[in-house]
Amino acid sequence: MPTGHIVAMGGGGFSMEPENPLLDGFVLSLARSDDPRVLFLSPSGDDGYALRFYEGFGGFACRPGHLNLFRLPTADLRGLLLEQDVIYVGGGNTRSMMALWREWGLPSILADCHAEGAVLAGVSAGAICWFEWGLTDSVPGTLGPLACTGLLPGSCAPHYDGEAERRPTYRRLVGQGGLPAGFGIDDSAALHFAGGELVEAVCSVPGRGAWRVERAGDGASETRIEARGL
Repeated sequence: MPTGHIVAMGGGGFSMEPENPLLDGFVLSLARSDDPRVLFLSPSGDDGYALRFYEGFGGFACRPGHLNLFRLPTADLRGLLLEQDVIYVGGGNTRSMMALWREWGLPSILADCHAEGAVLAGVSAGAICWFEWGLTDSVPGTLGPLACTGLLPGSCAPHYDGEAERRPTYRRLVGQGGLPAGFGIDDSAALHFAGGELVEAVCSVPGRGAWRVERAGDGASETRIEARGL
């Protein structure tokens, strides 16, 4: 049974709300250390994105670092990742990210990190990657299903209230069986899982939350998950 936490953010954090550190602070509050090692994984390897991470986490009591899979700092990726207390995945092209992760064996390493008690977190691509399936816009102009790591069962759609086509497309795919039941997560909101089970929803902006979306008859049903304000 996994012992770590997973925090899936529909949107927010340092990259979308640089003046609002509440979601990132919540992620760090779950770490097993008072001075946690926090490793940032950018789907694109963008150094500018990594710089924003360092700026965003510079105000917290933590030891930030980043991993660029296009310029590896070590041959021992497993050892590097297992040293971390928090692994934080940014937004970007999830399809390309998952292909790169599989090439380097990261899904199994991240599963081991989770089992050892690390916090796995992220926004957008960094939210859906932990589920069996995600709704992605990796192909320009389209939204479609993508198989992910499977550390959490079901599926996930980020930016549920922030992008006009996310919600209706997710509902349609779940209703038609194109995606398994799962969660739609608003911007500025996150779902917290522990031991593979949903603990709660939290939000950095009042009124934001998440939805449990399931197949029902010829369509899909939604159940609101009220979020605790941070």
